[in-house]
Amino acid sequence: MSDSGRRQKLDLSFVAGAVIAIGAVVAGMISTGLNPVCFVQSTGALIVVGGTLGVFFLSTPRRALLSSFQRIAKLFFIAPVRHDFLLEEMLQYARVSRREGVTGIEPHIKDAANRFLREALEFAVDINTKEELRTILETEVRVRERRGEADAKTLEVAGGFAPTIGIIGTVVGLIDVMRKFSDLQSVGAGIGTAFVSTIYGLALANLLLLPAASRIRARVAEDFETEEMIVEGVMCIAERLHPTLMRMRLETFLHGGRPRLRGEETLSVGAKAGN
Repeated sequence: MSDSGRRQKLDLSFVAGAVIAIGAVVAGMISTGLNPVCFVQSTGALIVVGGTLGVFFLSTPRRALLSSFQRIAKLFFIAPVRHDFLLEEMLQYARVSRREGVTGIEPHIKDAANRFLREALEFAVDINTKEELRTILETEVRVRERRGEADAKTLEVAGGFAPTIGIIGTVVGLIDVMRKFSDLQSVGAGIGTAFVSTIYGLALANLLLLPAASRIRARVAEDFETEEMIVEGVMCIAERLHPTLMRMRLETFLHGGRPRLRGEETLSVGAKAGN
């Protein structure tokens, strides 16, 4: 079962956060008593959105640009990884490895649920030196982490420029207002319209681009934890470690601390019952 075959779900927290943030700003605008049409300005939207997109293209190489767009598209969906299921899956490979040797897992690699686990198991079959195997796997993890950081950085760069481009739109609007200075009524309305561009720039940066960059970093951190667990698991498989010892080592990733030893859970329950 491939990664693409894992059931993806809509990331409700991401979507809800965007809706709440944008909705709160819109509601605040409406609560002022102004007509919402006052905050709709095609010129400002064109300058801010077009300018920010242009900066996005200017500051990002083509390959990184494609990677960033793919990463943004994936933010709306999430394929949860159950670490306990992942642990049990790697224990199955460990049992096969102890019975038949590391090469014995080769026919089963294609069934691995996680793409990185499949790649790591293939390395374990092909590489005999444990030190070299660990080096390759850890390098792969670091590369994946750097790619995620680069994708987040591109959004941060765009988010940094968006407010400034909004100010450019405001200046353009003010210049247009100054040309009509003889009509004071139109000047007042024009100044209000001109500052809409600043609102667009600030909203684009602080409600979309910068939060999306933070979300990417959070996803990368989650993936890093999973990949660390896979590296340790595959090393245990390559070393043909006993499944019980392997479980104790990998349970660290399940409980966020040291491995839980046998009897600890029973003692904990007994202590609670005694209280």
